[in-house]
Amino acid sequence: MSKIAIGKTAVLLASFTEEEMAFFQDTLKDVSYCLGKVGSMNMQKVISAVETAAKRHGLIHPNLYRETHALYHAIMEGMEGVTRGHLSIGEMSRTVGLRFAVVRGTPFTDEGEGEWIAVAFYGTIGAPVKGSEHETVGLGINHI
Repeated sequence: MSKIAIGKTAVLLASFTEEEMAFFQDTLKDVSYCLGKVGSMNMQKVISAVETAAKRHGLIHPNLYRETHALYHAIMEGMEGVTRGHLSIGEMSRTVGLRFAVVRGTPFTDEGEGEWIAVAFYGTIGAPVKGSEHETVGLGINHI
C-alpha cells in the first residue's frame, strides 16, 4: 500500500456525502477502509458499531488482541473529539448521530513504523430533542 495520510483520509471519508463518495471512489482503490453509521445515547453501541464494521471488512483480525486493542484506543480518542473530552453521552442526556470511517495503512516511509489505524467520526451531538443538536467531528489514530 502506498503511504497515505490515514487521518485525513478517515476524516474525509466520514464526512463525504454519497455523491462525493462516488466522485472519489477511484482514488480509494488502494486504501483499506470501511464506513458505517451509528446513532445512540449509549457509548458502548458506538464502540460496538465501529468494531463490528472493522471486523466484517477485514480491517482487523478479531483473534489478534493487539489489533482489537489498537482499534479500541483509536475509537476512544475519536470520541473524545466528538464529545469535547467528556466521554459520556446518555449519562449527560446527549445523543449522537454519526457517520464513521476506519482506515488502516502504513503512513510512514520507514517500514519499521508498521501499520496504523485511524477512526474518524462526523455527525451531530446534542440533547435528545430534534433540532437541538450541532455538528461534531472526532479523529483517533493508533499504531497496531
